[in-house]
Amino acid sequence: MNSVVLIGRLTRDPEVRYTSGTQNAVATFTIAVDRPFSKEKVADFLRIVVFGKQAENCERFLSKGRLVGVQGRIQTGSYKTQAGETRYTTDIVADRVEFLEWGDRGGSGSGMGGGRADDRDDMIPEGFEALTDDDMPF
Repeated sequence: MNSVVLIGRLTRDPEVRYTSGTQNAVATFTIAVDRPFSKEKVADFLRIVVFGKQAENCERFLSKGRLVGVQGRIQTGSYKTQAGETRYTTDIVADRVEFLEWGDRGGSGSGMGGGRADDRDDMIPEGFEALTDDDMPF
């Protein structure tokens, strides 16, 4: 079984590219995941790869610093550099990316951070609802 669930913060804005044949969207970004039992504050930096409509949504609504949950699988690979050296990669191929944080974080970017609160309601993806403090069970 190859399954992973992670919660972390984006270290940079997502980048989207499109495959040459099918024009399928591919987003990549890195998240920092804290190590819970470390005496010092230590994090692992993991590269996430997302495909399709979900990749486009990540580019549109996520930005550096946002908290996300990722469910997917670990995939390893390798490639040769121009100098002939072999480099090894480890990526998380996401089946699902959950946006765990909405609202202004004091900066602007491709995420929900820019603009006034009234404008943000228009940017919420279809199928999502804006929650107020009264909607929270805690």
